[in-house]
Amino acid sequence: MRRTRERGMVTAELAVSLLGLMVATVAAMWMVAVIGLQIRCVDTADEIARQLARGDRAAADRAYAARPPGAAVTTSREGADAVVEVRLTARGPAGLPGVPLRAQARVALENGVGP
Repeated sequence: MRRTRERGMVTAELAVSLLGLMVATVAAMWMVAVIGLQIRCVDTADEIARQLARGDRAAADRAYAARPPGAAVTTSREGADAVVEVRLTARGPAGLPGVPLRAQARVALENGVGP
């Protein structure tokens, strides 16, 4: 009659395994989302800096409008360079702490664009 004492063990092991699989899947999806947000921050910083270096404020404004939601963008000119920094905190799933993201681009000003 040992068989009755082990009844339900497979069900319990399967439940724990499925829970672990779900946690791992959510973590992997969140990491992919964070990497995607970092890439968007880099692209935004690059595009805004490039447009400012060309002196095209309208295109820089369009790139700014396309930034990731919640991203803070700062622009400055340092010497003969346009410098753009994008900062964003990627919120974690289920209330976990967020991950701070940062991207910076520096592009030399083109001829005719004042410092």
